[in-house]
Amino acid sequence: MLKLIGKIIKMMITLGIIIVIFVGGFFAIRTYKSVKTVNSYRSDVQQVADEAGVGKYTDVILGIMYTESKGKGTDLMQSSESVYGSRGQIDSQKESIESGVEHFVQSYRLANEAGCDLATAIQAYNFGTKYIDFVKKNGGKNSVELAEEYSRDVLSPGLGNDQQTTYRYMKVQSVLYNGGYLYRDGGNMFYAEIVQGNKQLINWYERFQKS
Repeated sequence: MLKLIGKIIKMMITLGIIIVIFVGGFFAIRTYKSVKTVNSYRSDVQQVADEAGVGKYTDVILGIMYTESKGKGTDLMQSSESVYGSRGQIDSQKESIESGVEHFVQSYRLANEAGCDLATAIQAYNFGTKYIDFVKKNGGKNSVELAEEYSRDVLSPGLGNDQQTTYRYMKVQSVLYNGGYLYRDGGNMFYAEIVQGNKQLINWYERFQKS
């Protein structure tokens, strides 16, 4: 009986390992394809970023693109709301890239003028540039804790979520921080961290391509 139980346990462990490998491989392949797709816009983003004076942040902008759309659709940078105030107004990928870079440039320059860090500029791409003043008044350095405070106490109630209700958001950053949730109508308080992580994926891909 003990031998039978032992065999069953070994089979379950083996099956579990196979499932983990299969699922991990599936996500790895999907991630690789998404990074490759985003990187295919590198020259377009580089050109617009160079013209705007932020060429050295091309990988950051590509990290934003990966976070926003994974390189799919027309509005690659999800910049319609920042330009027109509503979604679905961008007519071409070129317009999306130009508008997205412009929004990043505005956030970056305002963050610089306020003495805030790059992460603040990245987070402001998601929250809006008023977030920069909030960070300035609270030490000048973005953090998830500050982003949560702004999301919960400023952004979310400003858009009608007075009860500070939340919804499930299952990303590595959110699960580790609070079990996996965001405030409804409160943007994404993990945005800067996620973009920086996606930027790293793009860096690895670029190095792999050159090796």
